[in-house]
Parts: sequence; C-alpha cells; structure tokens
Amino acid sequence: MNVGAFTVITQLGGYDERIRTIDDYAGLALKRPVLAATLGFFLLSLIGIPFTGGFFGKFYVFSAALHAGNVWLAVLGLLNSGIACFYYLRLLAALYSRPRTESDRLDARTPVTIPAAIALTFTAVATLLLGIAPNRILSLAQRSADTVHPIPVQPADSSVSVLPSRSSE
Repeated sequence: MNVGAFTVITQLGGYDERIRTIDDYAGLALKRPVLAATLGFFLLSLIGIPFTGGFFGKFYVFSAALHAGNVWLAVLGLLNSGIACFYYLRLLAALYSRPRTESDRLDARTPVTIPAAIALTFTAVATLLLGIAPNRILSLAQRSADTVHPIPVQPADSSVSVLPSRSSE
C-alpha cells in the first residue's frame, strides 16, 4: 500500500515535484478519477479500514503486542494510527473536493507510464487480496519462505538431540 500510494504521488508530481501540499491534490478526482480512486484505496488501507491489507497488518501487529504483554506498545500504536488517520483523511477529502483556484497544479494530460501502471495494478491487487484472504496469502508466503530457509524439524523423541554432543577428551 505504501508503494502504491507513493507511486501515485510520484506519477502526479513528476521528477520536479510540482505537487507539494495537500491543497495541490484538490480536484484530482475530477481530472484523474482512476488515480484518485487508487490513491484513495491506498489511503484507506493505510488507515486500517477492513477488507484491505492495512487492516490485517495493524490487527496482527497490535495482537502480537498484546499477546506479548506490551499493552503500552499497543496503546502507543493506536494513538499513532489515530494521528495518521487525521492526515490520511485530509488528503482523501482533498482528492474529492473542488480546487480552490482554476490555476491548480495538477496536469490531467500526463499519461501514466507503463511501469507505474504495472506497479499500481500489482499493489492494488495485493492490498485487496491481503484484506480479503489474508490467511491464504500469508500461508503461501510462509511456504515460500520455508523453501528458501527451511526450519529444522525437531525429532519426536525428546531424548534424541539434534546437536552434536561434546565428547570428553
């Protein structure tokens, strides 16, 4: 979701970073509705709205903190999420508001590059799939990781040691 959001921002701003403030995004939905919807989807995922990858990411992180007994860490994370939500919602509101002046900086004629379109498609689909079927995706990732670095299996008999024993000399 971060890669997708920054891809949209980079695509709109260009290399000279023409778009720098939240007000510069006002009216994006009128000029570039697909890019606005894509950025809006990534912002909702960053907030942690259900059925997005961000929801389950935050859920797993906060659950792990609580299960480890770090309530203070979960509370701190929730406070941080609340503050971030304020900024994400401001940008989301700007995307679908009317521009204040006619001389806004958004250029509707700049086409989306093919690499950016591929990155946006991949990240949007991945964010959606992680929100709809996180267990399936996470188990696939776990199996992939196991092929790269397999976890040693402990023998059923606990008296058998997998570590070599030291012989006395």
